[in-house]
Amino acid sequence: MRICVFGAASSAIEPVYIELVEVLGEKLAKAGHELVFGAGANGLMGAAARGFKKGGGKITGIIPSFFKDEAIEAIYDKCDELIFTESMRERKRLMEDMADAFIIVPGGIGTLEEFYEVLTLKQLGRHTKPLALYNIKGYYNNLTEFMRHCTDEGFINRKCETLYMCSEDCAEVLRYIEDNTPLNYTVRELKNG
Repeated sequence: MRICVFGAASSAIEPVYIELVEVLGEKLAKAGHELVFGAGANGLMGAAARGFKKGGGKITGIIPSFFKDEAIEAIYDKCDELIFTESMRERKRLMEDMADAFIIVPGGIGTLEEFYEVLTLKQLGRHTKPLALYNIKGYYNNLTEFMRHCTDEGFINRKCETLYMCSEDCAEVLRYIEDNTPLNYTVRELKNG
């Protein structure tokens, strides 16, 4: 299975995040999975790639050309395949299309945007791929609380809570990703409006 990992590019974070994402990558690779990611060498993107490399997994990195041209961020140089795109939009589309499942590790604005895009596409029936938040140190507690608040206020259909999972347990995330049980909801059952 090809797993897309979305996460922080920054290394200005507590080392425990980096350590645990490296472990996640290694476990996914040893379970026979491949990595598709944003090709960054630093932060949690780099950690996922190093973990996959350590576990012997194949790595596909996808990054816009302007990241290299403008030296925006370091590119992971041990990708088995490195794809350059013209835009961020094309980068995300390729990662979404190539992936069989998504794991969202802690991250900032870009990571949150990627999570919400993949979640929205799942709600709209554009894919049925597993989507997991790896909730290291409770990083996504406030986000899941906010999602519950949106649901309680009627802005999100309650069935949408089943479109993703959130766990601090690496093994539970792996089990969820591998057990891709279809939900069999129609778009009308998932979308208010």
